[in-house]
Amino acid sequence: MTLVRILNRFRGNDSNVSFKKSLRNVLGFTPGKVALYKAALTHRSVRDTADENNERLEYLGDAILSGIVADFLFKKYPYKEEGFLTEMRSKMVNRNKLNEIAIKMGIKKVTFFNKFDNSLKMSQIFGNTLEALVGAVYLDKGFDKTKKWVLEVIIIPHLFMEDLENLEINNKNKLYGWANKNGKNLEFETLDEKIEGGRRLFTIGAMVDGVCLAEGKAYNKKDASQIASSIAITKLGLNKVMEEEP
Repeated sequence: MTLVRILNRFRGNDSNVSFKKSLRNVLGFTPGKVALYKAALTHRSVRDTADENNERLEYLGDAILSGIVADFLFKKYPYKEEGFLTEMRSKMVNRNKLNEIAIKMGIKKVTFFNKFDNSLKMSQIFGNTLEALVGAVYLDKGFDKTKKWVLEVIIIPHLFMEDLENLEINNKNKLYGWANKNGKNLEFETLDEKIEGGRRLFTIGAMVDGVCLAEGKAYNKKDASQIASSIAITKLGLNKVMEEEP
């Protein structure tokens, strides 16, 4: 073995040790299959092939996280109807909330993405990365340990049930209420529709009197409309008005 190869090998080991240490700080445990976590933390902006970026793990993690949250809610609220449970799950695992949690956990600091693309810095990719990490933990540690980790690291520290119960999620209805009160014509239009990561991504515009007030992007039209409504409400200053109302 040449000196160069020996030095490169040691550098690789040092890099892996540093990565595992950073990952342990985020996860709260020492990862086993490091390659899984590297894939989970790699955005398609730096690795475009399916076996090297986190889109497949995100798909898996999304399903697992949704199932764990559904089980948690089913047991926590034994007398609540299906509609309440579904709405609570939406509040817990929507893209904005997961992105917020991911950043608080420090996931943004260990995610590999194109840092020269300013649009990514303000996007929801870190919530997607959190889902991919759930998928990686599942493949590395199994379901029972993943469930325990999700409860102890994601749900209990970051999701406060009483606050979520009182959170009004239907921003679209709020915006319609404002439009009716002020004699405005509000419509939601599909501005763009494309395939991203194997899924259909919709861009919905909240149109007030024919002018686009805000846009929302999501993998279904309902969520995209809610995101557009939330942004529009913020632009109009309606959140502040609602907080001041008795």
